[in-house]
Amino acid sequence: MATFDMRDGREEVGAAAPVQTQVFDVVVIGGGPAGMAAALAAHKAGACVAIVEREQHLGGILRQCIHPGFGLSHFKQELTGPEYAQRFIDQVHATDITLFLSSMVIGIDSGEPAEDTAVHTVTLMSPTGMMQLTGRAVVLAMGCRERTRSEIKIPGSRPAGVFTAGLAQRYINIENLKPGSRAVILGSGDIGLIMARRCTLEGISVEGVYELMPYANGLRRNVKNCLDDFGIPLHLSTTVTRVIGHDRVEAVEVSQVDERLAPIPGTERIVPCDTLLLSVGLIPENELSVAAGVELDPRTRGAVVDQSLQTGVPGIFACGNVLHVHDLADNVTTESERAGAAAAAYALGAGAGVVPDCELTVSPAGIAGYALPGRITAVTLTKLNFRVRRPVDTACVRVLADGEELFAGKVRAFKPSVMESFPLPAKMIQQAFDMGASELILSVDPVEEA
Repeated sequence: MATFDMRDGREEVGAAAPVQTQVFDVVVIGGGPAGMAAALAAHKAGACVAIVEREQHLGGILRQCIHPGFGLSHFKQELTGPEYAQRFIDQVHATDITLFLSSMVIGIDSGEPAEDTAVHTVTLMSPTGMMQLTGRAVVLAMGCRERTRSEIKIPGSRPAGVFTAGLAQRYINIENLKPGSRAVILGSGDIGLIMARRCTLEGISVEGVYELMPYANGLRRNVKNCLDDFGIPLHLSTTVTRVIGHDRVEAVEVSQVDERLAPIPGTERIVPCDTLLLSVGLIPENELSVAAGVELDPRTRGAVVDQSLQTGVPGIFACGNVLHVHDLADNVTTESERAGAAAAAYALGAGAGVVPDCELTVSPAGIAGYALPGRITAVTLTKLNFRVRRPVDTACVRVLADGEELFAGKVRAFKPSVMESFPLPAKMIQQAFDMGASELILSVDPVEEA
């Protein structure tokens, strides 16, 4: 396997000189769990594959996730994040997949059609200069970035001591640095909950976790294992309304919020601390996608894809957190393997120029926040993923076409923290197509208990 470490232009294996242009079947952008799973699946399908990763190492965000809980589905055993990532790193190194490390992709440009399929040029920048990789298929697997203080517009001064939860995690777990001594955490996403426990174990006092919504946004197991087991309070319907301090955070002001999520006057109180950790959401890294002409779903902020995870740009596929935010790395792996296999099929000719069996858009309704894929172009068993916008104890999933109900599921509970999936049978897609429908609606409807 040729691995190009672009820090010094040398190969880790072999002695060939670095090249400025290379041709592949599939180019995968991102070397995290999604990118590696996609690359391995494409390689298994017979494609010549390259991975481009901006960091010095493969593994992505999992390198700093030292807590357990990974691999229960994929490997049938509990692993830490680095252990889970290493399984795939070892598999990649056992293949001839070409790695371009410490390399930043700066553009994806579509060229002229060649043999019924477009050739894409991926331009990347490295310390040794600019390179271009061409591939018939490109897999987008860039992951997410964390929402920062500026994006949620917390007023107050701008002292040191305000971190995203992921950055604090990197400081503690990789850099062996202590971000502070007395912390407040805003947001009850999984990383915020996990960092509440991690800070406590490192001797950092966690004053509390404050959540804007009236419910926790993380998995229930993390609320129990990270907060309840350590006596860390969770304050719902409460947010940080001001940061106090000059050179360093000295305190934060927190306030309760009403049904419209607006701070309630008179509920303000001051919480002394020297550190504020933000766990307030993730944003898919889709700047490259937009520049390549990929349409984004305003609800997920990821690409609009069909059941093969192909975007509206032929030959460009998307998977993992850059497509929609997942709750489990195992689900990222499963989805990305599908994207990699589909990209290989396209690049090798099996998917190029294929006339769609049908053309149906998929839209969410009721309390469903999104439905993915957003397009269905084949009459085949299709896995629909979705999340609800708020927790509900009794609701059912319904599938409709032209106002006619095609399916109604069992009444059960749904939570925003859990990504749900629903198998859409081929016969249901065919039924909608035969009706002349252009849209399938996935609706999650609350049901009142008798």
